[in-house]
Amino acid sequence: MKTLTDLLALGEGFTIEFKRSLRSDLGREICAFANAAGGAILLGVTDDGTVRGVQGHNRLKSRVQSIARSAEPPIGVEVESMGQVLCVRVPAQRGKPYSFGGRFFIREGASSQQMSRDEVRDFFFAEGVIRFDESPCNRFSLDGDLDEDTWAAFRRRAKIPDHMEPETALGNLRLLAGDGQVTNAGAWLLAKDIRRVHSSAHLTCALFQGTTKTEILDRRDFPGDVYSMIDGAMTWVRSKINVRYIITGSVNREERPELPLDAIREAVVNAVAHRDYRSTANVHVYLFHDRLEVVSPGGLPAGITEAELGVKSVPRNPLLFGLLHRMDAVEQIGTGIRRIRDLCREWEVPAPAIDVSERWVTVTFRRVAWGGEGSEATSKRPGRDQVGTKLAPSRHQVRILRKSLAAQPITELMAVVERKDRTKFRNQVLRPLLDAGWIEMTIPDKPRSRLQRYRTTAAGRDVLAGLKA
Repeated sequence: MKTLTDLLALGEGFTIEFKRSLRSDLGREICAFANAAGGAILLGVTDDGTVRGVQGHNRLKSRVQSIARSAEPPIGVEVESMGQVLCVRVPAQRGKPYSFGGRFFIREGASSQQMSRDEVRDFFFAEGVIRFDESPCNRFSLDGDLDEDTWAAFRRRAKIPDHMEPETALGNLRLLAGDGQVTNAGAWLLAKDIRRVHSSAHLTCALFQGTTKTEILDRRDFPGDVYSMIDGAMTWVRSKINVRYIITGSVNREERPELPLDAIREAVVNAVAHRDYRSTANVHVYLFHDRLEVVSPGGLPAGITEAELGVKSVPRNPLLFGLLHRMDAVEQIGTGIRRIRDLCREWEVPAPAIDVSERWVTVTFRRVAWGGEGSEATSKRPGRDQVGTKLAPSRHQVRILRKSLAAQPITELMAVVERKDRTKFRNQVLRPLLDAGWIEMTIPDKPRSRLQRYRTTAAGRDVLAGLKA
């Protein structure tokens, strides 16, 4: 039996709620837990975990049961006294979705959110079906697969007290199913190699030459637990993207990556947390010369449209998402896309494009190439005394720079690199060169003029000279 000390030690989160007294919103909280993975509500505990207690337990028990029965359909709860505290346990339910007072609620992170009926219908796969991340994982056992190092890392990240036994902590966090078997979410967070419990749950990073997948320069799989694969992917990204060093004093310098790393991390976390783990595909991070893509299998979760991205949040894997929030991998519930856009704006780079299909969600960050001193890209950034950039042009870009030493029409430049699609060539090849300040238009006020020509700038000639050095 879980003790009051154990529940207090874990603190408020996806499966635990503290309440000073029985208030009118208790039905909302019970409903939200019933629509998620279940949980416990402690009456007589303040938000900071201080035990104040409540009076008249027998009377309150009757009121709690009455509130739970007034839900539609009625929700079965267990109410017990733990000293001065009254514990309301909401077991995992099979009659989803539940409503209270004609409204629908769901647990997200450490709070309960109201949903519309249509959102609830779409949100769950079907009434009475438990979500995949809540289902037991038959390929993982605590006795055979959980070692001391893995548990120590998880305990530290999930803020579990040192003295608490794994079975107790995992049970309180709803990472154990009714039969004591670890859930899929638990296995993904505790596995040393996630491929042993789910063959396509890992993350793959790949670096390509130029702007297509024709030539791969580097590839690495990250098959650890979910939290570790996020960290591993970000370490890989940091090692591959361009970094500019800005001199801030006589001996100090500031490293400025070409893209905001916090925004990329948010995109990677979203891809891992919201992907469809029933898919046979895995999450990918692709790095091209002109862009970085984060690709997640499964399309959007039910209950959300492409137009609502950045406005509302409907997690596909609420148990996993709630644990990642507890482990501080998620900055704030429901703000992922909006935060990515805000971070890019603060970094003065374009907001990412989000492409949605039935099977995939792709977040694409445009890489803004950095040119030589005096170029437009350089002059817009803070600090003119910048050194140490790793940027080098691709073979196609070198050909275009050389061809454009004498002004050329777009058709001539397309022929140099054997491209036939004018729009893709303009967006994927010319635009990065223009952004870098390595080429320029002869008629900049009329970009689509039939007389338009492109020529290599002084910064572009410096780039070519540097290749010969």
